[in-house]
Amino acid sequence: MSRSPDDVSQAGASAAHGPGGDAARRRPTLDDVARRAGVSRTVASRAMNNTRDVSAAKREAVRQAAQELGYAPNSSARALATKRVGSVVLAVVDEEPALFSDPFFSQVVVGITTVLARAELDLTLMLASSASSRERFERLLRSPDTDGVMMMAPQGDDPLVRVAENSAVPVVFGGRPLHGRADHYVDVDNRSGAREAVEHLLGAGRRRVAAITGPASLEASVARQRGFTDALAVAGLRADLVEESDFSFTGGQGAMSRLLAARPDLDAVFAASDSMAAGALRALKTHGRSVPADVAVVGFDDLPLAEQSDPPLTTVHQPFHAFGHEIATMLVRLIDGEPTSPLILPTRLIIRESAP
Repeated sequence: MSRSPDDVSQAGASAAHGPGGDAARRRPTLDDVARRAGVSRTVASRAMNNTRDVSAAKREAVRQAAQELGYAPNSSARALATKRVGSVVLAVVDEEPALFSDPFFSQVVVGITTVLARAELDLTLMLASSASSRERFERLLRSPDTDGVMMMAPQGDDPLVRVAENSAVPVVFGGRPLHGRADHYVDVDNRSGAREAVEHLLGAGRRRVAAITGPASLEASVARQRGFTDALAVAGLRADLVEESDFSFTGGQGAMSRLLAARPDLDAVFAASDSMAAGALRALKTHGRSVPADVAVVGFDDLPLAEQSDPPLTTVHQPFHAFGHEIATMLVRLIDGEPTSPLILPTRLIIRESAP
């Protein structure tokens, strides 16, 4: 008969005293905690492991009993009995290591680590960019060397997405892949957020609205461009003033210059990231355009630079910390064998001086 992690953790202490040992001196077991709390052993085990199916009253009774008895489960033994490795991987499928220093990424990681700390899981960061690192990541997806994987920034038809979807290792995507059949992902409502941003511009009387989009290989870019198109279509306007860029300041600056060359009389621009919006502000200033008098600008992200821009940037807020928190929560649930479903987080428009 198999034993639970708590049986394993207490077996050595009980055996040390033997049948004739001093019961008062032996280490308390989970059964002792259950009896003291007035609950079954199963409930006590679930409460100690912080599962969701235990009432607050019973959870508190178990906590109090464990404290009074001095009971402490052996985390190493628990990991052995549950076959957990004790670590998960956050993999970024991107060619640019600079992503690790991006404010977006750092805030997402804070949300992730908050959850993993409670689950007693260590986090390893992995950049799958070079051929060798991609090979290592593929081997990891095919082996039991980790409890689970969170995969960020999957692009287009990247073969690693297919490997991840068919992996025996639990995988959660941070952002819905553009293609494939991902069952476990957390994303924000990119399309709705972009639509709200453009509707705000139209509501302010702007009619020659342009867009600076992100890479077409990313689902977030595609969804935000669709939101831009949706809003203009409802208003009976054409969505033909579009320049693709790369989510960077320099990329936004160049895209804005190209848009001005193609349509000097444009009166608003929606940029699919705050970094590109900040670049657009620089280009508008260089070309002698006043913001918002001549051209209104809206970004997407609500990074700290949005408030620091000149003028401060109207933008679509996405909940970075909650995004990371939910990715990690979904992965822990998968590791524990619990059911999950895709999750889309809401956005909201933050109005500042660049597009009042």
